[in-house]
Amino acid sequence: MPKMKTRKAVVSRFKVTATGKLMRTRPGRRHILTKKSGKRKRLLASPAQVDKSFVKMYKRLMGV
Repeated sequence: MPKMKTRKAVVSRFKVTATGKLMRTRPGRRHILTKKSGKRKRLLASPAQVDKSFVKMYKRLMGV
């Protein structure tokens, strides 16, 4: 079998930590920011962990 190609779209969206967890950015911080509170925008700025049900699939697509 040939090698599996890395899915660049998945690689650009997720970051692998040193312990092997996947981190993602939170949605909702691109536009319409005037109506959102500062507290909400700060929360959206922090990365979140990918749900464990998706980790196996995303890691396979990333070639990790």
